[in-house]
Parts: sequence; C-alpha cells; structure tokens
Amino acid sequence: MDINQFNIRVYGLLLDEGNILVTDEYRLGIFMTKFPGGGLRFGEGTSDCLKREFMEELNISVHDLTHYYTTDFFQPTTLLPSTMQLLNIYYLVKAEKPYPFKTAVKKNEFRDITDGAQSFRWVKLADLTEEEMTLPVDKVVVRMLMNVTRNT
Repeated sequence: MDINQFNIRVYGLLLDEGNILVTDEYRLGIFMTKFPGGGLRFGEGTSDCLKREFMEELNISVHDLTHYYTTDFFQPTTLLPSTMQLLNIYYLVKAEKPYPFKTAVKKNEFRDITDGAQSFRWVKLADLTEEEMTLPVDKVVVRMLMNVTRNT
C-alpha cells in the first residue's frame, strides 16, 4: 500500500443534557453515522474548519472548542477510491440555544436517498455504542466517551 497523502478531518462533539449530536449520511453509496464535521481545507486552521462545517451543515456558530482527541494510530482511508492516511481531530463544542436545525427521530431519516443526503439526531450518551458509528476513529471516540460517562 503506497500512501503519500493525508486526509485531515475535523469533528465536533456537541453535548446537550446527556445527549450527543450525530449525523446520518448517505455518501459514496453507503449509509453512515458519524459526528458532525468535515475536511480541512488548505490554509485553514482546525478550529476554523470546524466552525465553518457547523455553519454550513447546521447553521450554528460553535464556540468554546476544547480539544478532545486526535488520531494517535495509523488509519488509512477505507471509503475513498484512493488510499490516504487519515487524521481525525475531535473537539468538544458548545452552541447557543435554541438550536435552529431540525433533528430526526430515527436513523437515516432522509427525504430522498441521494448522494449527500444528511440528517442529524440526538443520541443519549448512555445508549451510544461504537457499533452505531461507521468510521473506525469515531468508534475510538465513542469508547472514550463511554469511559468518561461511566466514571462520572
């Protein structure tokens, strides 16, 4: 496997009253559940990337970004046509209420199943499992979140 590129992704963990926000998406021909966020652009800082992604996807401004986790193991991309080394950066974020975005009740609750379809939903932290998440590094973050909630 010859890898000569990085794919840097930045994700936000928005917690509210024992719930965490996740996004269900239909991309690249598969259904996936992940945390909100996306790809870092050249010339962009990681916190600016996350603020942009939340504004684009949810129409909210996030603040009080606190670094939570950065991938600390080798992870190749698994869903893209070319293989790159994946680097994910996660932040705990806050946003002002009331939230302007709509949330779904059920997983993959889309109007149409087309590439790029997306819906957001709240999941109780106590019910969150790594099996629910699609991306390998998100599963690591879920394990970390579960350890924190068990120890509080």
